Amino acid sequence: MKMLFCFIKSKPAPMSSPAPLGISLTGTLSPCCLLHRMVTAKVWVLKKHFEGFPKTSDFDLKKIELPNLKDGELLLESVFLSVDPYMRPYSRRDMKEGDIMIGTQVARIVESKNPAFTVGAFVVARSGWRTHFISDGKDIQLLPSGWPESLPKSLALGTVGMPGLTAYFGLLEVCKMKPGETVLVNAAAGAVGSVVGQLAKIGGCKVVGCAGSDDKVAYLKKIGFDEAFNYKTVTSLDEALCKASPDGYDCFFDNVGGEFASVAINQMKKYGRIAVCGAISQYNDSVPQKGPYVQVPMIFKELQMEGFIVTRWNNRREEGLKALLKWVVEGKVKYHEQVTEGFENMPMAFIGMLKGENIGKAIVKV
Repeated sequence: MKMLFCFIKSKPAPMSSPAPLGISLTGTLSPCCLLHRMVTAKVWVLKKHFEGFPKTSDFDLKKIELPNLKDGELLLESVFLSVDPYMRPYSRRDMKEGDIMIGTQVARIVESKNPAFTVGAFVVARSGWRTHFISDGKDIQLLPSGWPESLPKSLALGTVGMPGLTAYFGLLEVCKMKPGETVLVNAAAGAVGSVVGQLAKIGGCKVVGCAGSDDKVAYLKKIGFDEAFNYKTVTSLDEALCKASPDGYDCFFDNVGGEFASVAINQMKKYGRIAVCGAISQYNDSVPQKGPYVQVPMIFKELQMEGFIVTRWNNRREEGLKALLKWVVEGKVKYHEQVTEGFENMPMAFIGMLKGENIGKAIVKV
């Protein structure tokens, strides 16, 4: 199997290059631009709330003219945008039809009237599916200090971003993994799961992962998982879990929910810990699933099951990013990105991610 690792390097223009028309080398507007500098942003809006699986017709591409900057503001241009599973349930909970789709991007500052931010700097923002936007600087974060020029800046949306932090805090603070334990993770070839497995290996654990294709299983073994299997092709999920770890599991990092979780809970060891991170098997259901109840195995095995959202540890964000960046630079944590080209393909990339078409992090390059 041929694996594609995407290394996208952004180099600053040499000082001898002419500045873009209307922009001085210091990043301030020159007189020729002061009278007319309207920037048109493209945005994807939620045209219709998803019913079952999202469709391209549920989205609408629109254009918005941005106003001139006020003092303290920045104009930013999206370079990479993220598509993530959370967008599916959060859109129903937090959005109205006609709202701009929620999401995160790596953006470049193209104009600044804020002394804390310089033109050309790259930031992570939570401004939704937009090509351009204005910020007062309070809702953006610069990339971690010491970011190597050779490292794709898109990783700030994946392994060294929210998905990586989800794996980091979910394992350390919810699963409370210890060396020598056995960790189970499903959706293991995804943006979060692939980091979970590698961090558990760094922590001295045995790691079992499952995914939905043979290519994904091969990828898991390539990045160091002890055991991996394709849950779609095994005759019995219960038997596959038992075969991968006959003694059971100390920690279960659950990204899937549904039937998988109902089966896996019976394979937990006494005093096992379950981190409920996601439930992607249920996000597109029109009718809620009904499954076995968890109380009996939880009582007899004295299990701990805890749901979590990574923003709980926002005050430790810098700690997590520093650790993740260090491991990536050292080669201890490997990454894979599924990059879709073109802002116009945001809905397609989002739908493909929900269908499990990606290995690693799904990214859109503008």
